[in-house]
Amino acid sequence: MSQLRGLELSRRFYFEAVRPVLARRLPRLEHAAALIGWSSEVLGFDDETSRDHQWGPRVQLFVRDAASTPDVTRALAEELPPEFAGFPTNFGPTEEPGTVRMTPLENGPVSHRVETFVLDQYLRRWIGVDPRAGFTAVDWLVTPAQRLLELTAGEVFVDPTGELTRVRRLLAWYPHDVWLLVMAGLWRRVAQLEHLVGRAASRGDELGSRVMAASLTRDLMRLALIQERRYPPYSKWLGTAYASLGRPEAPALEAALAASRWDAREGALVQAYEHVAARHNGLGVTDPIDPTVRSFFGRPFRVLFADRLVEALRAAITDPAVRAVAHDAGSVDAISDNVDLLTRPKLWRELAGLYDRP
Repeated sequence: MSQLRGLELSRRFYFEAVRPVLARRLPRLEHAAALIGWSSEVLGFDDETSRDHQWGPRVQLFVRDAASTPDVTRALAEELPPEFAGFPTNFGPTEEPGTVRMTPLENGPVSHRVETFVLDQYLRRWIGVDPRAGFTAVDWLVTPAQRLLELTAGEVFVDPTGELTRVRRLLAWYPHDVWLLVMAGLWRRVAQLEHLVGRAASRGDELGSRVMAASLTRDLMRLALIQERRYPPYSKWLGTAYASLGRPEAPALEAALAASRWDAREGALVQAYEHVAARHNGLGVTDPIDPTVRSFFGRPFRVLFADRLVEALRAAITDPAVRAVAHDAGSVDAISDNVDLLTRPKLWRELAGLYDRP
């Protein structure tokens, strides 16, 4: 089977198949074309398994007026070839409601996956607001990182007005002080659990100790991505994205998850804490913090006392809107990873009161 990756397929599909049809049938249609948003190929993580749903020759068009959508859909359905680069351009339903996959078709019209949007409507559906009209500290904090990643990953193929490119630049990374608060929220999660891995095991709760070690591992992975100015993806691709960093704490995190004894588990985690804390110092965003672990108030458990990093990060924030956040819970990603919340802008925007009220 072809090894063509989804993003390259989409690029070729637009320039070699979609654009010629539009130039012939709708020559005055001004549009941007891209592959952004959901799906593994936008992140460059797709493989052959990805091809069983949604994946295939597809592209998004951004037009000025939604009234042009029926004409675009009809022209492409009538003129697109039934196959492109060895893949069907026709999509049919799967056993999962609302999900489609490539379905061979001998002759048109094809049920294609060229979707047409108006940019401001797309943005409001995707993140709840149009950032071109302003994107406040609260907007940054309530918007899940995976949504910011999906809007800024992938590729824009053409953008004659530059508006889609402008949005992607606006959302490319957190403002400095928001970035500090996002890191503080993840360090706060570490601080809340780091002393309990050993404590739970000391009471015979080995399962609880393992669960907390896994939670700490996940938070350190997300923190590493944030330190490297990379939006963490959702759980399916978190390990893949983290592995691409080549971080020094990675072997320790693997050892923590594999450890069968709590002392080995703790030993691996404290190595990871020290690496991630040292990387914090390397960022130069706060005064240096001693990255070595120490005993937890005389108990036989070793911790970083990660609250020290939370305090340092909070102290370094100067933006009044960010300083006004009256808690250390961090952004929405440090509060919940529930898919029903993180994929529904209406729900996560209900959390705005967490950040703009004292």
